[in-house]
Amino acid sequence: MFILTTIQDLVQITPEDFNKTSARAIKDAINVKYSNKVVHKVGLCICMWDLLKASEGLIGHGTGLVNVNVEFRMVVLRPFCGEILHGRIKSANSEGMVIDLDFTYEVFVPHANLFDPSEYDPQENAWIWRPEPGNEFFFDKGETVLLRIVREEWFDQKPSIVQKDEQGNVVERRGVPWRIIGAMNTSGLGPIMWWEGQEGEEGGEEEVEQQLLENGDVEMEE
Repeated sequence: MFILTTIQDLVQITPEDFNKTSARAIKDAINVKYSNKVVHKVGLCICMWDLLKASEGLIGHGTGLVNVNVEFRMVVLRPFCGEILHGRIKSANSEGMVIDLDFTYEVFVPHANLFDPSEYDPQENAWIWRPEPGNEFFFDKGETVLLRIVREEWFDQKPSIVQKDEQGNVVERRGVPWRIIGAMNTSGLGPIMWWEGQEGEEGGEEEVEQQLLENGDVEMEE
């Protein structure tokens, strides 16, 4: 899920940070620029891991900013296809579910990647898996789930975040730069509570069978 990515860039140290050590000032500048931001085809940057190289600082004319060429490693969130992740159901609609990973990012699970047959109930605002008549399993909001990453989607971003018309009404909002697509359609995936206790139940059946054998109530088949 987390990887180390090497990045080369130019960072600027403001005069307010001149009282810090060079290493601390550079680290703070890198984290301000990258932390909690998505880099295209790289992933979600978390924080700087270590500084590999740094040039001598050059003061910009008329600004007082110190420009430093740096090479560093960044901790990046970038799940790989097939990886199993742990999260919580954040919301649901007729298209699928959004799973919160509990650390600033989300995964979208489309309805085609749920157990079949599953239906969306607008009154419950939740998806329901009905494997057979009379049995219903709910994907309730807030439930802890396991899901599998199946693919990722990248989107080019426009310069403006929000566009407005002459009356000041919002006509377009910037979409997400990166979307992770997940699936919950194989045994063991979905709400954890569905699968809890299965091992214990199987073990209990084996113990009962062993006791019957010892008491002579059943016979072993050849």
